[in-house]
Formats: sequence, C-alpha cells, structure tokens
Amino acid sequence: MSGHSKWSTIKHKKAAQDARRSKVFTKLIKEITVAAKLGGGDTDANPRLRAAVLNARGNNMPMDTINRAIKKGSGGNDGVDFETVTYEGYGPNNVAIVVEALTDNRNRTIASVRTAFNKFNGTLGGPNTVLYMFDRKGVFEVEADGLDEDTMTEHVLEAGAEDLSTENGYYEVTCAVEDFDIVRNALEAQGLSIRSSGLAHVPQARTLIDDKEQAEQVLGLLDLLEDDDDVQQVFTNFDMDEAVAAELDA
Repeated sequence: MSGHSKWSTIKHKKAAQDARRSKVFTKLIKEITVAAKLGGGDTDANPRLRAAVLNARGNNMPMDTINRAIKKGSGGNDGVDFETVTYEGYGPNNVAIVVEALTDNRNRTIASVRTAFNKFNGTLGGPNTVLYMFDRKGVFEVEADGLDEDTMTEHVLEAGAEDLSTENGYYEVTCAVEDFDIVRNALEAQGLSIRSSGLAHVPQARTLIDDKEQAEQVLGLLDLLEDDDDVQQVFTNFDMDEAVAAELDA
C-alpha cells in the first residue's frame, strides 16, 4: 500500500516536542464548539462532533474541557458565528498547499494567510488553483499496538477502507468519504485504537524535494500557516528525500 509523506513524520515529532499544546487545544475547542452548534451536542447523531471529540481525546484533552466546548456550542448563544473557508496556492518550489480555516472574520484570515505565502515566496490562488490535485478522503490514525502491517492490512480491508500507510507508532488508514462512519465503526469493532480521524485532502501525487534548503523553506511556510489561530488544517503534496528528512530530523 501507499507510502507516507516525510513531512508528517517531522510534523508529528515536532508537535510532540513543542510547547504548543494550548494552541492545539484552542483549535480543537473551536472545532468542537462549531460542530456542536451546527449539528447538536449528541456525538452519536453528529459525525463532525464525534470526529472532533475523538481528535481532542487523541491529543489528551481533558473530558471536562471537551464537555464545556460541547455545551457552549450546543447552547448556540455565544454570539460568534464561525464559517469554514478554504484557501489554495503554491508554496516554494511549486508545492501545492490547501488551507482550511474556521473564522469569524474573513478579511483578517485571508490577510494572514496571504502574508504567510508572501513571506516564503509562495502564491495564493483562487478556487481550484491546486484543489484538483487532491482527493477528499476519510483519514484515520490508528495506534500500531504491536500489529504488523500484514495483520493491519487485513483489518483495514475488512473494514472497507481503501489504503494503508505506515508511520512511526501508528498507521494511517484512508477511505471514501461516504464510507467514513462505516470504516470508523468497523475499526473500533476490531478493537483498534483510533487516535484521530477526519476528512482530509489527500494528494494524488507528491512533489519530492531533495534539497535541504528548499525543504526548510516549505516547512517554514507550513509551520507559519499551522501556527495561525484561524487555520485548522493544512494539506500539501510536499514530500522529502529520505536523506533530507534524516538531516532535518537530526
């Protein structure tokens, strides 16, 4: 099955080491609140909320914090209306980037995203500038828990998923959007530990960079975008040569 982006490896290690938990929690709380406001506070009846709670738990968010966010959203009286916006463009070395944000002020958010692109000589484009290079998929991160890849592949195929890739300490499982709940239920029924799940833009092909300086430029832009309070997720077709990834990881 398919390989995995080296950026994900570095990103996950960086996230584990950074003192960014409060920022991560802020983004997760915003998603939980918006999901509850739009679809109600029942996780069984609200797939978006269920996925948001699962992600929060995977990031070790306390249940009382999760419950407060659900209560705030389902109350519907916070006076703030967030909307989902998507931005597309090219980063350094023609790497395709898709940015998903939750914002209560479009002007503020697009100005911030454009500044990030400009800082690293990227180009922010209009609708479908790069989105056609990505497929919308359901994505699950599943703890490896000592399972070898052959066994995990059997579990994934039985669950009705499409693909599996390996990463340090976990597997990434992808499926069709319409099969998201079916696959999630099947993985859980098999006793597998899902640490996060959601819908993602998965690149159809990756742009491989084999130069350390060029890779650092792309990583700088991706980090700056992810550091924005309004930005929820960043997707890219960027990948690195093994040697470059090892250098950056050292």
